[in-house]
Amino acid sequence: MATTTVTVTGMTCQHCAASVREELGEIPGVKAVDVDVTSGAVTIDSDAPVEADAIKAAVEEAGYQLAS
Repeated sequence: MATTTVTVTGMTCQHCAASVREELGEIPGVKAVDVDVTSGAVTIDSDAPVEADAIKAAVEEAGYQLAS
């Protein structure tokens, strides 16, 4: 199992978290996504490391951005 943590900006509520969780959950191999709205921390548990481009695309599809 691989764990990846990223910071997502712009989330303000649990609906935001659910949108990010749903989009990231659609990436093949992702088993669980934990979102902390307050800090913006998003932890992704997957079978293998997830490509950074796939994470970025999923976060942007949800309407948010990765922190620089």
